[in-house]
Amino acid sequence: QVQLVESGGGDVQAGGSLRLSCAASGTIFSLHDMGWYRQAPGKQRDLVAGIDSSGSTNYPDSMQGRFTISRDNAKNTVYLQMNSLKSEDTAVYYCNADVEDWTRRVRNYWGQGTQVTVSS
Repeated sequence: QVQLVESGGGDVQAGGSLRLSCAASGTIFSLHDMGWYRQAPGKQRDLVAGIDSSGSTNYPDSMQGRFTISRDNAKNTVYLQMNSLKSEDTAVYYCNADVEDWTRRVRNYWGQGTQVTVSS
């Protein structure tokens, strides 16, 4: 069994910063692609940033510049640094990962989500 646990969310004023963390634990042989998504009330869940096992990153055009994804493979952890936050960044942020377990099977997992609220 694998768990993804996010932390670092909270309330912040517009213009501020937050750093989200997502730690994977359980029967992990290897972590492959990891990413952060967000979902605002009444909206679909959208990709915020992705990172592969080599550290190559990808961002949707709308997310370029203010958000930075990184990972620490030794800690099985992925991070999302969010700067210059805006009220429209308010959402639940979810961690996602492709996890290879000790049977060498790859499954996709989601974290439980962490709330980010940006007040103007």
